[in-house]
Amino acid sequence: MSQSLFLIAVLVVVIPFLVFYVIKARNEHPKGLISAALANMGERFGYYIMNAVLLLFLCSKFGISDDAAGWIYAVFYFLIYVLSLPGGMIADKTQKYKGTIISGLLCMAIGYILLSIPVFGEANNGGISWVLVFTCIALLIIAFGNGLFKGNLQAIVGQMYDNFEAEAAKKGPEALAIAKSKRDSGFQIFYVFINIGGVIAPFVAPLLREFWLKTKGLLYNSDLPRLCHMYLNEGSNMKATDMENLNTLAANVGHTGVVDAAFCANYLETFNTGVHLSFIASVAAMLISLTIFMLVMKSLPTPVKKEKNVEVSAAEKEADAKEVKQRLMALYAVLGVAVFFWFSFHQNGQSLSVFARDFVATDSVAPEIWQCINPFFVIVLTPIIMWIFGTLAKKNKEISTPRKIAIGMFIAACAYIFLTIIAMVQGYPSGEEFKSWTDAAKMAAKSSPAVLILTYFFLTVAELFISPLGLSFVSKIAPKHLQGICQGLWLSATAIGNLFIAMGVTMLNTFPQQWMCWAVFAGFCLISMAVMLGMLKWLERITK
Repeated sequence: MSQSLFLIAVLVVVIPFLVFYVIKARNEHPKGLISAALANMGERFGYYIMNAVLLLFLCSKFGISDDAAGWIYAVFYFLIYVLSLPGGMIADKTQKYKGTIISGLLCMAIGYILLSIPVFGEANNGGISWVLVFTCIALLIIAFGNGLFKGNLQAIVGQMYDNFEAEAAKKGPEALAIAKSKRDSGFQIFYVFINIGGVIAPFVAPLLREFWLKTKGLLYNSDLPRLCHMYLNEGSNMKATDMENLNTLAANVGHTGVVDAAFCANYLETFNTGVHLSFIASVAAMLISLTIFMLVMKSLPTPVKKEKNVEVSAAEKEADAKEVKQRLMALYAVLGVAVFFWFSFHQNGQSLSVFARDFVATDSVAPEIWQCINPFFVIVLTPIIMWIFGTLAKKNKEISTPRKIAIGMFIAACAYIFLTIIAMVQGYPSGEEFKSWTDAAKMAAKSSPAVLILTYFFLTVAELFISPLGLSFVSKIAPKHLQGICQGLWLSATAIGNLFIAMGVTMLNTFPQQWMCWAVFAGFCLISMAVMLGMLKWLERITK
């Protein structure tokens, strides 16, 4: 199936779900929910265009190793979440939430504009260059803009439901109970719109890259940039196998002349210019998101500033330091588990992208595009998960939030157990050793795309058990006077998990056998599950 047909097939499935969520939101939720979700969807669309290709783009443009690119990606992902804390503090202090959101969108647009400039300089010679520094500065600007935007729009959505519940309270206890039951599903709808942008975005860069290559009479090949950098750095000192692969792949992409430095430099510049064009689409997405937000912001609420002398319930007044300490200890325990989940889950932009590039047959579909599978499953599976939880609740068999998180960790472990088995059956070596094989040997050993699809299925189900429910758990466990700080701690735990995700690429490329890499992730998930189950009764008691 071609990439264009793949995109059409995905849209055919996703659009009915989108209509379902819009109708549900309009009939059962605050009026501003869809407007806020659309503004967020535009921003996420632009972000996921860049995020889908970032690690592989850093390798293809600068010739740096997967490990080095992985750590740049990991630090960027860390900053995306950590900078949400100062972004929220700025909005809290100034009480200009909408202005902060607008500043964030403009900041991100500037970062994407910088990324879209096809500057090369000495970058094709590999190593650290001013162009790489320039790229990292652009990523830092994007991360800061995201920090100004991310949490503050969610705060506005939270205020929508505060107002929604306040209006319902005027109608009586029954109406209030119904209104309160809508908050979780409202945030799930908001979360789904994030993933709608994530479904489409991974197609943008590969399609534009292939279009640009075709204008120069060339075709796409995921392994050729690495070999071109190797030739530019080593020349005639290249291994005979690598030189053979370079000549074979050059012929496969349409080159008919001598394979020399001129061809390698031209292919790299053409290949990466196509990716730069995709960042223009990210700029456009930021401007669309900004336009939507500015058109509707007057109708959106402003989060209410907390008063210092607000009344505290009798239960809170009587809560002694011991109870608060116990609640915080429970929170820290779950945050420790969350670190390992995000460390394992966010391999979609790290080791799983490298696995898709090197070990999966992706001739007709670029490796970056497979990242659309996760948001696709989020959109399709969310109604099913909501129905299951709702049905169990009606039968008085509701699963507690800590137990759901433990189940989610087991499901995440299943994804990596599956990959471990595949790697053992296929006899996959380390990533570095695999690259030294002949092109024919590598093609014969590559796995079916079905391997990636099933892996992402397990990881997405795990995500739906952990990510939104983790936020719910934090809101239940946190002392009322520490709600904001505790939510910030959840984001920090996510950031810490993201900081170490680059270890996945390192393990994939250096462990003697690939199955060892996936076994490590499976082990982390199973240990985290065991820890959660060991604390289950304690956590359930505290959250009641």
